[in-house]
Parts: sequence; structure tokens; C-alpha cells
Amino acid sequence: MRDPENIRRLGDLKPDMMGLIFHPGSPRYVSSPEELVDVFAHERQFKLAGVFVNEDISIIRHLSKLLDLEYIQLHGNESPGYCGELKSRGFKIIKAFGISEKKDLTKVEYYEGIADMFLFDTKTKSYGGSGKKFDWSVLENYQGSAPFLLSGGIGPRDYPEIGNPAYAGVDLNSSFEISPGLKDISLLSYYIKRFRDDK
Repeated sequence: MRDPENIRRLGDLKPDMMGLIFHPGSPRYVSSPEELVDVFAHERQFKLAGVFVNEDISIIRHLSKLLDLEYIQLHGNESPGYCGELKSRGFKIIKAFGISEKKDLTKVEYYEGIADMFLFDTKTKSYGGSGKKFDWSVLENYQGSAPFLLSGGIGPRDYPEIGNPAYAGVDLNSSFEISPGLKDISLLSYYIKRFRDDK
């Protein structure tokens, strides 16, 4: 999200969480976060996550204070030590992992007790999503205690049923966009209502 009016309209749908991407390599990059301060200054009914890739902790701290971020979502090669440093400063951490097969879940174990939540996305050679699905049945092998979000190519007709008690929800992105960073509010309204009704 980065368009103020689009953010307000999505906020009216009361999503559980909304994300702002602070990675310059993303087509959804928030290049002028100062322009969003007023949008998030009022009381909000959703959590706000800042998405970063191998970023300097001082920059994360600055943007978190500026926009009152509640979660820090990490999509790079951040080590458990790096995540622990953020955790010690009071941040809630979502650590993203690219998944394609069972063995990709082994590295998640090193972040148990540090990350508050995981995000499992389709494995790619670059940072960020591919807009494609992976084999969701792989997640039956996840044995961790931290909840996880499912990401990667989820579209308007996808209502995943994941047979793992740690499954907490879905990350909706490219299939619900008019253009990068601009969400189709009517499509999201329909999806969110149906997703919640099915829970």
C-alpha cells in the first residue's frame, strides 16, 4: 500500500494487517513515507507492518517511529541474531521464507522463539513475491509453534484449507491489484467477507 486514498478505503474493510514496502527494488516501494504520516495518524483498526530487505536497523527504527509500525516483516537474508536485535528493541517480527519443498522448512527452526510469525512464500531467486503458488501441502510438515501466513499467487478464487494448526491467514497482493501498490477495493471486500465467513 502507498496511495493515501486507497489506504483509507482498504482500512474501512478492517483487514487484520496492512503492509508498506520499504525495499527500493520493489514496484510497490514507498519512496516518500512522510506523505503517509497523516493517513496513519488517526486510530486504526488494523496492524501496520513495514516490509524490509536486509535493511540497516537505524532506518527501520526511524520508519517505525515515523509511522508507528507494529510489525517488522523481513524478506532478506536476515540472521537470527539480526532478528533478535530487533526483537530486543521491542519490535514484533514476521520473518519470510521462500518455500518449494520440505527441506526449505528446516531453516525456519533457527528463528523459533525469535520471530512472532512466519510468512511462507513461493521460493524465487530474488527478494519478493513471484505471484505464483507453491505446493501448499508442504506446510503439513511445519512443526513450529509460531503462527504463519500463506503467501504466493493467492487469487480471488483461492480459499486455502491448510491442515496445520499454526496456519493464521493469507497474504493478498498482486492478484488483487489494479497496478503495483494500488488495490482493487471491491475485489478485496468480497474476498475478505467470504474468507471470514468460511473460517
